[in-house]
Amino acid sequence: MTARRDVPGIRKYDGPAGGWGALRATAQAIHLQMEKFKAPITLMRTNQPDGFDCPGCAWPDKEHRSTFQFCENGAKAVTWEATSKRVRPEFLAQNTVASLLRKSDFELEDLGRLTHPLAYDRATDTFRAVSWEDAFARIGEILRGLQPDQVEFYTSGRASNEAAYLYQLFAREYGTNNFPDCSNMCHEATSVGLPQSIGIGKGTVSLDDFEKCDLILSIGHNPGTNHPRMMGTLHEASRRGVPIIVFNPLRERALERFADPQNLLEMATYGSTRIASTYYQVRAGGDAAALKGIMKALLALEAQQGQVLDHAFIAAHTQGFDALVADLEATSWPEIEKASGLPREALEQVALAYARSNATIVTYGMGVTQHNRGTATVRLIADLLLMRGNFGKPGAGICPLRGHSNVQGNRTVGITEKPSAAFLQQIEDAFGFKPPPSHGHDAVKAMQAMIDGTAKALLCLGGNFAVALPDPEQCFAAMATLDLSVHVATKLNRSHLLVGRETYVLPCLGRTELDMQAGGRQSITVEDSMSMVHASAGKLAPASEHLRSEPAIVAGMARATLPGSQVPWMDLVADYDRIRDLIERTVPGFENYNARIRIPGGFRLPLPPTERQWETRSGKAMFSAGGGVKEDVEVDVDVHAGDVLRLVTIRSHDQYNTTIYALDDRYRGVFGRRDVLFMSEADLAACGLEHGDLVDIETALPGRHLRLANITAIAYDIAPGSVAAYYPEANVLVPLDYIDEESGTPSYKSVPVRVRRSPAA
Repeated sequence: MTARRDVPGIRKYDGPAGGWGALRATAQAIHLQMEKFKAPITLMRTNQPDGFDCPGCAWPDKEHRSTFQFCENGAKAVTWEATSKRVRPEFLAQNTVASLLRKSDFELEDLGRLTHPLAYDRATDTFRAVSWEDAFARIGEILRGLQPDQVEFYTSGRASNEAAYLYQLFAREYGTNNFPDCSNMCHEATSVGLPQSIGIGKGTVSLDDFEKCDLILSIGHNPGTNHPRMMGTLHEASRRGVPIIVFNPLRERALERFADPQNLLEMATYGSTRIASTYYQVRAGGDAAALKGIMKALLALEAQQGQVLDHAFIAAHTQGFDALVADLEATSWPEIEKASGLPREALEQVALAYARSNATIVTYGMGVTQHNRGTATVRLIADLLLMRGNFGKPGAGICPLRGHSNVQGNRTVGITEKPSAAFLQQIEDAFGFKPPPSHGHDAVKAMQAMIDGTAKALLCLGGNFAVALPDPEQCFAAMATLDLSVHVATKLNRSHLLVGRETYVLPCLGRTELDMQAGGRQSITVEDSMSMVHASAGKLAPASEHLRSEPAIVAGMARATLPGSQVPWMDLVADYDRIRDLIERTVPGFENYNARIRIPGGFRLPLPPTERQWETRSGKAMFSAGGGVKEDVEVDVDVHAGDVLRLVTIRSHDQYNTTIYALDDRYRGVFGRRDVLFMSEADLAACGLEHGDLVDIETALPGRHLRLANITAIAYDIAPGSVAAYYPEANVLVPLDYIDEESGTPSYKSVPVRVRRSPAA
């Protein structure tokens, strides 16, 4: 084989995930962002009972016996927030919005923490400091002049339960259920699909279950980057001999081998632990076919030897099994193999391992949910677990991996565009106003309303809304048409610079910082991926004396907008216990809220499927049937012929959602750049390309002309027919309406594209 050409910033990385590489990266992050004496103390408070919750991933910590409870990515998230860098009014007065827009997303956030509330001044094209009172008064004045459904209330997963609850209360008293939310762009397929299957849109497993399981099936996720504290759990499971079977188009180092920085022997010997016992590189969009193949093979095993399916469980707790069987029997192996990219024999081997396991956990991420039929695929995962009764017993269940720190908690306390009638009645009973009954906008619908001019204002409780969504050409332009945009944030990002007629940026406290209100030091609460609710309290001095907490900012806007409100907004902010008392009154599962969060580790919200209770319409767990093996829409040419490939958008290791901490992706061998396209050797050859060639990518959907030019194609171990590029840069290739119609989730993970050599090459 001929030697590959050298490509700047591309080199092989042979180390394991974690290990000394993680410690060096953590030290580098500290060096670049924080004062050296402050950093160790701050990091040691991360995820401790008397400290603050990591602003990164939502994976829980079972015990607090180790010296540190943070990972490399968590340390980067903490240092990024607790940075000593500042963006002061003087800097903004000297730098126009037009000049700031020329900076990269990484450069913008690396400028540091915002220190003052800001208003956009069109005459100078700059942001100027404004008083909190003036900002609130003007925001309230504009909102009172609009119709409620002309306003969009966006929420990031970083928001606390307390801030999110006040936010939904503000919007509903104002008169709308327009709640575009980061969930809409990631796990909405879970929130829609699982209630149909098992009666609740959440995972059902606990950390204890990972200690008791016999098998883990890992589908469509990269925990080393997107939920890194999970690596400790997988490390322990592997070391006790639990098979971990992985389905993922890319070979991801963290799913291959991992060195735990808290394992002294591994660190001393430069050793590592194998994570995946078997690694199947499923084709992008092939998960549904693979799942159907496993279930079809399971039925064959049952026919051959019996005692494979849990017939007693199926009879007592489910409906729809016969329809599922008929659908699987009608699905042929050749179409399963073609759609999944995997041979029948491989899927039969997985079925055999599953049949031998007494307790199985299936974990999955956005590689499953961000497809045209993501909701249906989520239900197929539930089907697979139901066939062997893997709900309501130790060591078994479903585990959707929500990467962001409190995205699940926000949804629990009312951030949803589709509220239940029961919840709205609880709000009416508690507060005396009648909230609107009609469903509001999700993220895509909110942006479409801005594009067509029916939405006039956008309030963002955190996040980077326009950058997170697909098709920035449309989204960025739409932001400029708004009468009002308001952003509650810790740092500057691109969405803040897409200014409307009037734009305000309101700086808030971070998780790491001391929150003092009239009632003294405050704690907020968050919900992790396993439905545990616990307290979080920062101790650092705020980045500026002018910062306010998220609950205080929401309350300030609400009071200014709703002068006749009977909600005691300022009294609630004085003591967050009062907010939690209201959550307890209106949201099931929060009984004795304030008492229980004062117990280290917090408490777990009710999960009926763990008791084999099914809050579906039928009162039974429901099998799904039909839908074929395609996860994504067909295009006018054969997606497997080489002409059209499926693009997967991915995060780098130095990235969390839209936040980019640095320009390296160490485990994939990418350093100091993000302008790369990962391709298999076979696809490079089929396209007449070589490693390091400059290429253009075009969306291969009828009537779409989306294009990303001058990107470097590099050879990588990825399933043939699938290519990958970084999010959010590759969002230019994702149409805004290329969604899962059931959930509204954009299909970031399987965009049909053509790759051509760039004319600039």
